[in-house]
Amino acid sequence: MNFQNRTEGPGSIRRRVAMGATAAVIGVTAVLGSGLTTAAGADGGTTTTGIVLSVGATEAQRVVSWYTSAGTAQVVQVAPTSKVAKGRFPKNAVTFPATVAANSVNGGYNGHATIDNLKKNTAYSYRVGSEGNWSPTYSFKTQDFKGDFDFLFYGDPQIGSSGDTAKDGAGWLDTVNVSLAANPKAELLVSGGDQVESANTETQWNAFLAPDKLRQYPWAATIGNHDVGGKSYEQHFWTPNTDRSAPFYAGNAATQSGGDYWYTYKGVLFIDLNSNAYANGSDAAHLSYVSDVIKAHGAKAKYTVLVYHHSIYSPADHANDTDNQQRRQDFPTAFSKLGVDLVLQGHDHSYSRSYVIKNGKKANAKEQPGAAQVAQGPGGVIYVTANSASGSKYYDLTAPDTTKDPNYGPDPLNPKNHWANSVENQEHVRTYVKVEVRDNKLVVQDIRSGTCAGPNAAVELGKVSWCGPDSGASAAKPVGSLVDKVVIRPYSDKPGKPGKPGTPGKPAWVQQTDGESKGVTLTSLS
Repeated sequence: MNFQNRTEGPGSIRRRVAMGATAAVIGVTAVLGSGLTTAAGADGGTTTTGIVLSVGATEAQRVVSWYTSAGTAQVVQVAPTSKVAKGRFPKNAVTFPATVAANSVNGGYNGHATIDNLKKNTAYSYRVGSEGNWSPTYSFKTQDFKGDFDFLFYGDPQIGSSGDTAKDGAGWLDTVNVSLAANPKAELLVSGGDQVESANTETQWNAFLAPDKLRQYPWAATIGNHDVGGKSYEQHFWTPNTDRSAPFYAGNAATQSGGDYWYTYKGVLFIDLNSNAYANGSDAAHLSYVSDVIKAHGAKAKYTVLVYHHSIYSPADHANDTDNQQRRQDFPTAFSKLGVDLVLQGHDHSYSRSYVIKNGKKANAKEQPGAAQVAQGPGGVIYVTANSASGSKYYDLTAPDTTKDPNYGPDPLNPKNHWANSVENQEHVRTYVKVEVRDNKLVVQDIRSGTCAGPNAAVELGKVSWCGPDSGASAAKPVGSLVDKVVIRPYSDKPGKPGKPGTPGKPAWVQQTDGESKGVTLTSLS
């Protein structure tokens, strides 16, 4: 195996232990973990818990994060699964050194390491720890590094929000298992934020990290408002290409988690924002970050997908929150001018899919509610909000209320909905979103992962009074049935997009920096 940033054998493992809340990152990055109590060290010495597989900077990378009781040198040991016999790793297994830091919340230490130079279509086995103190062995499989792929998007597990962590965890586990049983070749698991109810409550993180699939498929973390307030989020998830400077934190960066980050995967540029930071110039900083990343990497991307927690076109309880009203002013025009294709959001515990939105307005007044196929057009963006993946909490749909926000009124074609949304749905059943990435289309589906029966904590505990379609008037539909499906035909004249016609050398936008602030103005050149 030819892995970059690797060592072979324990004698050459690099060690870095930090006794503060965070560790400086030099070379191979690592600082994460705490968590899952069921993954005890296989060799009976050091306790290793909270292991999670995360997305790397490219399809050829993965990040492994964990919690350990030892502040000694730690590594991830990796070998092709075909070379691992009865749990024994071959002598030439590769070790990737970790950075280990003192856990600022619950004691012990947390660490992570980046596995690099993976080969396509290969099954790998890995374990973490050190010689004589290994964790159990887990496995993952890479697929082709080019071409079509599917990924799954999960809204707000928010473990603990029902008041019953065990029930919330059971619903989350079931959704993960159901979704991956139906889509075993899905390549990424993308978070909508709010992994837990209380940022530093480790029993909730334990329940969130319980599914073994989180050690087999890469998790692309997103920070929600319930994940801030402490360092646990950053200690559990290390993210690639991350800017953790002050504008990307809500409040004190020394005590809260966050940051904006990006990665590429098989021709898709993913950009993840900490939408908890929105005031005092943070939205301008987010737009500057998105602009810089797209300017540097967008020309090579077939699609650009943004992910953040706070749904700006919320259909339910958060529809008219002051912060969402602010984001509706700050984001949409910039996203259109930057050529963003799809925006994935959480926070509202209900499902919605927008019309094609251009510059903060419906792009085509004639686009029909619930259309099964839409053409993106120049500057067209689709916004999707995911419902609860765990069943811990649901928010009912709200009627458009112009007294709270005169700019977020009813849809002329469907007055019960807000003007931006083609589909709004709440059935009080768990769902997840599947996104199919194809060369000539994106297919977005909202899929039921549960019914009104348990595990469904909000229903079981009487947090909601009805369940099923049509506000409970109809019987719940089966697991695997569709709430919504749309085929998005991308704009075919995006300059610089591989395989798509365009005018060489003519960008769709330029960035103008305001000399007195960190904000940017995006100006169309067409």
